[in-house]
Amino acid sequence: MRTLCASTLIGEFFVIGFAGLVAMQTAGLPATTVWAVSGTAMVLSVLLCGMLSRPGAVQTGWALQIGLIASGFVVPVMFFLGAVFAALWWASVHFGRKVDEAKARFAAQAAAQGSDAA
Repeated sequence: MRTLCASTLIGEFFVIGFAGLVAMQTAGLPATTVWAVSGTAMVLSVLLCGMLSRPGAVQTGWALQIGLIASGFVVPVMFFLGAVFAALWWASVHFGRKVDEAKARFAAQAAAQGSDAA
């Protein structure tokens, strides 16, 4: 799960940065405000990559997805991109857990076969 979720978060890092550039040019907001919000979200997305195995990381990722969708009020295309990344986040969590379960099952089978041979 960590690999899939981290890939999604790194993609979001870049999208948030580009959305910040667009917001700075078109929304009429001060650059400090735009980069305080965008920078915080970018740092959060990178920090979450390293914290995915900790409790609450997936829920924090969902909060980031909601924030990404809500940024559509400033940069309208972010409604669409936020929804796309929310779908990617769901797929990363859902299928990542399935992969983790399959790996654990195969490891248990390999351990059982190894103990039978001894």
